[in-house]
Amino acid sequence: MSSVITVTADELALPLEQHVARTSAALDSFGHLIALASPDPGDPARRRLHTVRAALEADRLAIVPVDLPPLATALLCEQLRQLAGTDLGPGVLAGAARLLSYYLYSGALLGSVTKLDRVPVTVGRHFKSLVPGRHFVVMAHPHPGVSEAGPDAVPGGPAFLTQLAVAGHGVDPGWITGPLASAWRTQHIREVPLPPESARWWGTGRLVEFTAYIADIGVLYQLVTSVRRDTCPWCGLEVIGDQCLFCSTRLGDRTRPVAAAQQQLGQQQQQQQQRPHEIGQRQQQSPQHRRPQDQDQRARELATPDRPQLEPHKR
Repeated sequence: MSSVITVTADELALPLEQHVARTSAALDSFGHLIALASPDPGDPARRRLHTVRAALEADRLAIVPVDLPPLATALLCEQLRQLAGTDLGPGVLAGAARLLSYYLYSGALLGSVTKLDRVPVTVGRHFKSLVPGRHFVVMAHPHPGVSEAGPDAVPGGPAFLTQLAVAGHGVDPGWITGPLASAWRTQHIREVPLPPESARWWGTGRLVEFTAYIADIGVLYQLVTSVRRDTCPWCGLEVIGDQCLFCSTRLGDRTRPVAAAQQQLGQQQQQQQQRPHEIGQRQQQSPQHRRPQDQDQRARELATPDRPQLEPHKR
């Protein structure tokens, strides 16, 4: 059985020895660990995870980079923990983190975008955020964008059934639970605590973060099991995707059959085009096309008899 973890600010405050001991105990208990981390190599949480993994020399700890806001990362971690109770192996479960992230629609309702650096913001939006009472809808995933909140200004949402998780304070969530939830055809609105990293991630403490996600474990299982699986040639784990996230081994050629057939056909046609040229070169090198001096040289070589090689003591 595997487990999925994230590194919080409280865990970063722990001494390294204590963090290593906790991770070692978790590996002994679950066998494999999947840690969701920021794709930024300089992120403190990701650096701590790499340090812990190096200290333990553990190849059963997979560090999976996910570029998601804090609430979406927490929900993805929750989905993977639910799937960990099924028959999915640790390699497949680690690859499922990348797969299921495409089915998350995450954003926030902000009172100001002056310190927002996760999503591109125009100069006009910065000036409008200085006006009191302005609220901005910021979509971080899967299609980043910034717009003013309004009944008609609803960003595009998922084309499948989802639930909507809402967390935050300081801003009225009525636009999220009203126009947004109606436009996205949300099945259920779930209020959750705001992650501690949200204020730093969004650049303000006055926000309401929201994420649309698939809550049905059966649908999540079907999505993961419908993907092609391979066996890692190094560690032997069953994986999905083009890389084993535990040992970082790249898998072989995963070209689609049609593309592979087209590539093979092109190589055959290229070889056929090169054959006449090669035949012409061979004809030029044949005895009929040789120059007279080359034929004389060949005749002299043939006329020379083969002499037996004498042993060194008889020379």
